[in-house]
Amino acid sequence: MKYCPNCATPIVWRLESGRQRPSCPDCGFIHYDDPKLVAIAVIPLEGRIVLGRRTMNPGVGLWAFPGGYVNRGESVHNALVREIREETKLRVETEHLLGLYSEDDNPIVLAAYVARPIGGSLGIGEEVSEVGLFAPTELPELAFPHDELILGEWLRYEDALLNGVPAAR
Repeated sequence: MKYCPNCATPIVWRLESGRQRPSCPDCGFIHYDDPKLVAIAVIPLEGRIVLGRRTMNPGVGLWAFPGGYVNRGESVHNALVREIREETKLRVETEHLLGLYSEDDNPIVLAAYVARPIGGSLGIGEEVSEVGLFAPTELPELAFPHDELILGEWLRYEDALLNGVPAAR
């Protein structure tokens, strides 16, 4: 950003809210880099889980839970349903929020859900070169650091369901 989007004055960097931020010396505009929300889902199917092989960075060539970015003005639920349909051809409904994951100095906030198929047929969609069903104990190399945590949360959730213990939402 070189110029203020409000008044076109050249931007300067100054300390605001504990960080150096692009700011306008004339109108007082401050640019905040807000986090970007990503929604993914663990999708159980036929006793295994659905994964897609990524065709783009980060993690090109590795396997990941289906999902993607939430667009501005789009609900997290609708974004997740859209992304899963685009990547796997499955129609799903969200069942349970597994967790929110974030790290310092990383702009991504990850919302991980359990989703159940309600239609469609598993197939290769956009942004994946393959889709596959994998046993939780026989997973391929996963693309992201939080994937193991998410898998553990899902296994605890499934165990609670099997034992008749309602999972916290």
